[in-house]
Amino acid sequence: MSRRRDLFSTPRRAARLQAPHYDSEAFGNFSETIARYLGTARYLVFQSVVVIGWIGWNVIFSNSEAGFDPYPFILLTLALSLQASYAAPLILLAQNRQEERDRGTAEADRRSNARAQASTEYLARELAAIRLSVGEMPTRDYLDDQLARLQKEIETLRAGLGPEGKLPKDS
Repeated sequence: MSRRRDLFSTPRRAARLQAPHYDSEAFGNFSETIARYLGTARYLVFQSVVVIGWIGWNVIFSNSEAGFDPYPFILLTLALSLQASYAAPLILLAQNRQEERDRGTAEADRRSNARAQASTEYLARELAAIRLSVGEMPTRDYLDDQLARLQKEIETLRAGLGPEGKLPKDS
């Protein structure tokens, strides 16, 4: 009896309500799978066949018990509304996830383009420096011209020298 009295005399601890845990990545993948399927021609054909079959069945069997959704097709409307109420948020979630991926890809592309531009500018500067240094270097034609000019000067000087290779004396 004392044990029972203890149970009633001590207050119970408040129960903690824990929110159900879900993996957002798994849910996101699931929503993308559903959104991808909802955006296909296969789904549109399947949904059209179901709706036409539903309406056809209920029109043909409208006077018997086999017809389960008479003319205003309230149950069909409810089913399509329920499907739309789930499809819209799933599609929006999939679009948001795709935007995040696109944003990451665009940022990576920007960084890659900036590196490529920096490399291109560096190579352009190096090429300009090489062109300048090559422009200052004598070319083969320039050296040939200079050698020919020096050779003419030497011949002119030799012609002015005497037979012993000395300059003639001024008398």
